[in-house]
Amino acid sequence: MSVLNNLHIIIAEDDSDDADVICETFNKNPNFGKVSLVKNGEELLNYLKDEANQTPDVILTDINMPILDGIEALQEILNNNNLKTIPCFVYSTSINPTYKEKCDLLGVKGYLIKPYSFEAFEEIPKSILSIIEKE
Repeated sequence: MSVLNNLHIIIAEDDSDDADVICETFNKNPNFGKVSLVKNGEELLNYLKDEANQTPDVILTDINMPILDGIEALQEILNNNNLKTIPCFVYSTSINPTYKEKCDLLGVKGYLIKPYSFEAFEEIPKSILSIIEKE
């Protein structure tokens, strides 16, 4: 991915407060032109399978969500030939090494720890862009 502006990111986040903060953070970053939000892994998969929706440039998902968690959704995404080229990132409050190991095995581009301050949330888009630039 060479053009890193006007990117479309889809974020899967079930916590409404975190969703508000992370969406605002990406909306403020000039490299991201469109931010889509879903509430769980099932909604994420449904969004990606709906041909009426624009395919995102980046996927960011929380892990612990109802119905279908982030890792389960990523297993489907990264095993789908049409979707596996989309850079996928996880962010979570969990520092469980088992989660990180599963994400690494799936081919997730980055495992980010969900911050506790608004200022630290602003580092997430920067981290994602930095990782994508190295691809």
